[in-house]
Amino acid sequence: MNYSRTELLLSEATMNQIRNAIYHLQRFLKKNGITEVRERMRRMGRNIAHTYIKYWKPIDIVNESNVKDVIATIYKNILNSNVLIEIDNFDKKIIVRDNDCPLCKYQFDDIDIAGCEIIIAMVTEFINLINTGSKEISSVSLQPLNIEESRTFGSKVCIQRFKFSEGGN
Repeated sequence: MNYSRTELLLSEATMNQIRNAIYHLQRFLKKNGITEVRERMRRMGRNIAHTYIKYWKPIDIVNESNVKDVIATIYKNILNSNVLIEIDNFDKKIIVRDNDCPLCKYQFDDIDIAGCEIIIAMVTEFINLINTGSKEISSVSLQPLNIEESRTFGSKVCIQRFKFSEGGN
């Protein structure tokens, strides 16, 4: 059966196949001497955001007052994940704690890069795309920093760090 992308957004797709494919892809790349795996995964995340935003956009502008809610909405609607979000206004950082990251369910001893590298890039790109061309001083842009902890590496949670800046893009 063929589904349109709009129909797929409304369906309950399992993450098992996606998660497994990501780790099989990493093993394949490693086996074949391909480097820059983290950047390749982040590029996947950015590409997902570019496709997804054509079919769903949670809000028209992301600013400092709603960034936390927008991030939570993106995680819930796209990844079916409830996250805890902390904003550090002094250092301009956002910390996302995901107790049930859909791409990092299991620990893998042979994997060097967490599946949530895709997520950190997707969320960043999604928010930046929402605010593309915005002249609003209050709009924010994100930059992925790092995956501080991951269930892929045996942690109990995944912790993703973003940097944000204010001002029209």
